[in-house]
Amino acid sequence: MESHVHGLHHITAIAGNPQENLDFYTGVMGLRLVKKSINQDAPDTYHLFFADKDGNPGTDLTFFPWPAMQPAETGAGMATEVVFAIPGGSASYWKSRLEEHDIAFIEESRFGELHLVFEDPHGLGLALTESDDKRDFSPWEKSTVPVDKQLRGMHNVRFLVKTLESTELLLTKVLGFERMAEDNGWVRYGVEGGTSGKLVEVYADASLRYGNWGTGGIHHIAWRVTDSPEEMQVREQVMRAGLSPSPQIDRFWFKSVYFKEPGGVLFELATDGPGFDRDEKPEELGKTLILPPWYESKRAAIEAGLPKLKH
Repeated sequence: MESHVHGLHHITAIAGNPQENLDFYTGVMGLRLVKKSINQDAPDTYHLFFADKDGNPGTDLTFFPWPAMQPAETGAGMATEVVFAIPGGSASYWKSRLEEHDIAFIEESRFGELHLVFEDPHGLGLALTESDDKRDFSPWEKSTVPVDKQLRGMHNVRFLVKTLESTELLLTKVLGFERMAEDNGWVRYGVEGGTSGKLVEVYADASLRYGNWGTGGIHHIAWRVTDSPEEMQVREQVMRAGLSPSPQIDRFWFKSVYFKEPGGVLFELATDGPGFDRDEKPEELGKTLILPPWYESKRAAIEAGLPKLKH
């Protein structure tokens, strides 16, 4: 029996100045910093995790702050925008909030949904759209945003490719998505009914140049799998499809497998657990620098090389 993914787990992007990144996502967007750690493959930089109160899979936008990098170049093989769900009836609140913080936005209709489209301080494409679909979400009572207006998690992600066919085959024949609709050249795919958090939108254009990672760009898209056995089953399906997934990597709070989809976008499979409270009490999430156990012996050198963050 074949397995499939269950929607978005997290999205990881590249930020500029880490303090600006932290101030925006906690102060303006109202998310909780649920884990302050390091990039496990480049431990001289932070890995910051912003999510709902408990860090539920599907609510988590994470960042590698690399302020010395050039800005991202949008193009084929790049994810371009993270769309968050907001509660029904809260769009007017968010329009006012964005205006109060001098954030320019446009209103755009996509697939029959009104989107508020804007960028974060480092150029990452963001959008908000109302949805009352049931999903895993824990309100954060200490947020700068009232509980009834808080971001409910990621609604969908958008990415660009040169040709659609091979990407569509991966999504539909390997990962469990169905083609749902097309709007203004974008094709929407959904898994498990395509409710909020279980969507991806793809735009194909053969004339696109390939993009490049940089500040304000998305590094990878992580899809939910329930546990390690399911992850290894999906990994086997990806391998049978002719792609080259990585071995399973223990990220301590979840286990990961990475591969590039045929259009060039980096995908990750990520398990739902163990979760961010594995090494911190729930009320203490994000307050101190947490290192995976295998980096603890280097803590002094790592901390000395990281800029101090105020939060």
